[in-house]
Amino acid sequence: MDTGTHLVMGIGLAGLACIDPVVANNTSIFTAVLIGTIVGSQAPDFDTFLRLKGNASYIKNHRGISHSLPAIAIWTIVITGLLQLFYQGSLPWLHIGSWVLLAVCIHVFTDLFNTYGTQAMRPFTEKWISWNIIHIFDPVIFATHVAAILIWAFGLANPVAIFPVLYLFTIFYYTWRTIAHRSTLRKLPSLDPQPDGTKAYVAIPTISLSHWNIVKRAADGSFTIGDLRGGKLRWLDSVRCSDHPAVAKSRNDNAIRSFLYFTKFACAEVKEHDWGYEVRWSDVRYRHRKQYPFVAVLLMNKEYETVGSYVGWLSDDRLMKRLRMNTY
Repeated sequence: MDTGTHLVMGIGLAGLACIDPVVANNTSIFTAVLIGTIVGSQAPDFDTFLRLKGNASYIKNHRGISHSLPAIAIWTIVITGLLQLFYQGSLPWLHIGSWVLLAVCIHVFTDLFNTYGTQAMRPFTEKWISWNIIHIFDPVIFATHVAAILIWAFGLANPVAIFPVLYLFTIFYYTWRTIAHRSTLRKLPSLDPQPDGTKAYVAIPTISLSHWNIVKRAADGSFTIGDLRGGKLRWLDSVRCSDHPAVAKSRNDNAIRSFLYFTKFACAEVKEHDWGYEVRWSDVRYRHRKQYPFVAVLLMNKEYETVGSYVGWLSDDRLMKRLRMNTY
């Protein structure tokens, strides 16, 4: 989920903590829980500081180790320990730690539902788990949390009444979206205007609850990209991956390896220039305004030596500016 949604969920969990009498009856303990759930709901994303090492490092590692099983325990222990240190050991460990643990777990769990995914099962596997069920920003989840927080803030209802209802609704909503996603996948072969026998469809959520972006992978590795609206599937683009020798050479570059480590939906195209080759890997899941803005681009001379590279989200114009900066 996005940072804003994680924030309101952290506040919401503090409201839910009022069902715990130990928390509800002591202002100091409640304040500590509020701090703990807000920080805990953000902690796994503290790896955003990897941007300081460059986009390649950030893309390869963001939502990786920081969202793993050991990290969940580490974040909980560190946050609870810092709170105890600040309150000079006067807090009930079990109560504080339990709510911090819940905040961290919910952050990691909800991230599994979007397209980016996490490596939540490390150290057992480095597989990126992305269920493609909830958009990175879901207006229903965000709006219901904001509404509940405002009702609480203005004293219109007791948090013991507000937040259990909110989270029962949230559980119902996630369940409904999961069922809707699975139902959509089952229908796609029969809705396909260009059936080819493949069942390799991916339905990607959008900010609209009724619209899905669709990716179909062919046996030869090419992709067809479209959308599903009003029960009608339409194909908007097809992408055939290049088998130029420069593509194979590009895989040896660290920036390209980072990109390919993160996504299994990358497709390469090659442009030949007087000075060498431009190899562009695009993640076909993220089509926007007829472009694929999530890219890894490598410039090589005729001897396949790296001249410049870029990994990240950019429009074509901004991308070329960045590459020129790296090249000259």
